[in-house]
Amino acid sequence: MNAGSLVAPDTSSRFAPDSPKMKQPLRVMKFGGTSVGDASCIARVAQILRDAAREGPIVAVVSAMSGVTNRLIEAATRSEAGDRDHAEAVFAALRKQHEAALATLVHDEGKKRQLAVHLEKLFSEGEELCKGTALLRELTPRTLDAISSLGERLSAPLVAGALCAQGVRSEAVESTELIVTDSYHGGADPIMDRTRERSEARLRPLLDQGILPVVTGFIGSTQDGILTTLGRGGSDYSATILGAAMSAGEVIIWTDVDGVLTADPRLVPDARTIPVISYREATELAYFGAKVLHPKTLRAVSQAGIPVWIRNTFAPERTGTKITPKGLSNGGGVKALTAISDVALITVGGPGIVGVPDVVGRTFSTTAQVHASVLMISQSSSQNDICFIVAASDAKRTVAALRKEFAQDVAHEKVEHITVDSTIAIVAVVGENMRGTPGVAGRTFNSLGRENVNIIAIAQGSSESNISFVVFQKDMKAALAATHREFGLSGPVVHDAVTKGS
Repeated sequence: MNAGSLVAPDTSSRFAPDSPKMKQPLRVMKFGGTSVGDASCIARVAQILRDAAREGPIVAVVSAMSGVTNRLIEAATRSEAGDRDHAEAVFAALRKQHEAALATLVHDEGKKRQLAVHLEKLFSEGEELCKGTALLRELTPRTLDAISSLGERLSAPLVAGALCAQGVRSEAVESTELIVTDSYHGGADPIMDRTRERSEARLRPLLDQGILPVVTGFIGSTQDGILTTLGRGGSDYSATILGAAMSAGEVIIWTDVDGVLTADPRLVPDARTIPVISYREATELAYFGAKVLHPKTLRAVSQAGIPVWIRNTFAPERTGTKITPKGLSNGGGVKALTAISDVALITVGGPGIVGVPDVVGRTFSTTAQVHASVLMISQSSSQNDICFIVAASDAKRTVAALRKEFAQDVAHEKVEHITVDSTIAIVAVVGENMRGTPGVAGRTFNSLGRENVNIIAIAQGSSESNISFVVFQKDMKAALAATHREFGLSGPVVHDAVTKGS
């Protein structure tokens, strides 16, 4: 069965656009894992989509149900260790979860049976992949992509089924048919010209018929049709890729927060929603750990200048945050703060490295060879130490590769040490207009000094829209609170005259 065959009878003109002649701009709406977390959440998503479809054409992009991708990855990794029982238990629980949602959302017995057969096919596919992994004791990146992508492939038919039950003609579409990528499994990038061709060919006829496509997020495929994934959290990226490919008027990312906040509310309780923010500001925040947006999300839409909204599925009446090419000044330079603690500081050092040829080039080419992304760099003027930050998950293999690369230099005492410290965190102060506001750095570090927060390393880009510094993890919350207070980000946010369609 093709999940896309589930289309409600054409009785939904009161919900879908009346005809392909409607001039309302296309909108791409993405719903994250918490938004489709269970049957009641999916029903809410279907209602949001139904209401939106009254105003113009919609393409929906959906994540896996909350927590499903993590469990699939765990099943895959435990299978590699030979633990077949764990994988079986995971798939038994996932069957129960998705069958319960199906029973609640779809009432037509024929459609329910049709969907149940399709879901069972996906479960069986996942189980067979895990069995093969356990047998070989090997989990290749390609196999991990195939297993971890099952969550989206399971959720899209459920959302399409819920829409059909509410009278909206809908079809589930796997994004392997749409998004063409390179062959880098686990973090593929799109090939946009081919993606435009395929998306227009597959989605435009559905939209012209008043059918609302529900697309699997997170997934693409190579030009040869091999499934890839865009990286964890990649459904945001899927949405903006499709938005750019289909020349959408806007992309709306529906999540479980009211928008982009001035700081993580779990660390700074009086954080506030920012009504308008620029592409650059949003990208800096995402890069340094803000969970509301995947770091690559804005790449696809930046050239076309397509606005991206962050809105709350559970409070759809709230406007949220609008991300635009230039944003809007808040008059104070600093717009928001973010922090990331799941990182490690790697230091290559010793007085002797001043005389080691191309030590910087060798350090970072070695780091690139193990596919570790460098989040921040700081080097002393004497060149005695080169410090850089990578994700904690990348630290072990990066240090091993560096020790191998500099083995001869260490033996001859030209390089004294290659060390790793996982007790640190990065805090980033972000604002598009910081470059024109004197004293931002001074105020930042004075506020930290008053709280006795020790700074380990500092970096500032030439754009001056970001000052990043490293502190101990134990000081991260105090550093955020002090800086947030210093720049008055806790006060009431002035909402601009921005409408949802602007």
